[in-house]
Amino acid sequence: MDRVRLSKRMSRALRHDPARVGLELDEGGWTPVDALCAALGATPDEVEDVVANGSKQRYEIVDGRVRARYGHSLPGHVEMPPADPPPRLFHGTSAGAVDAILREGLHAGGRQYVHLSPSEATAREVGSRHGRPVILAVDAQAAAAAGAVFRRGNADTWLTETLAPAYLRRA
Repeated sequence: MDRVRLSKRMSRALRHDPARVGLELDEGGWTPVDALCAALGATPDEVEDVVANGSKQRYEIVDGRVRARYGHSLPGHVEMPPADPPPRLFHGTSAGAVDAILREGLHAGGRQYVHLSPSEATAREVGSRHGRPVILAVDAQAAAAAGAVFRRGNADTWLTETLAPAYLRRA
């Protein structure tokens, strides 16, 4: 099976709509690898290939179970350990949303976490999914000093639950 196609199917099953393919996730977002394979018509080797070689490092396998590490729109939280963020992070958004974000701050909305990028280029790529992108610089160091908890989703994704407008500005 094509890795990109399987990764997209895994994303839907593990991040957004497990019931659609007959899966149940536990409170930590885990399901047996065998159950995922049966639900998606994939082999364990194909699933392991997506986990090991997927470009966004979205998944992990531990003790025969698999889960999406971040990006969930399901209830509950996939717990990830807190981490010290770099001094500056970036958030890509649409031109239509930027004024409200600068007024009200960043909130997870339908996801579990706000997604931030360590590079302006990655934030621009993410923001372009919503039309003409606007890039916000995040003073992550000051936000962390004030109590914001950051988590590392992968090499290109930092996560937090919310950010006050005081830590945001147009890049």
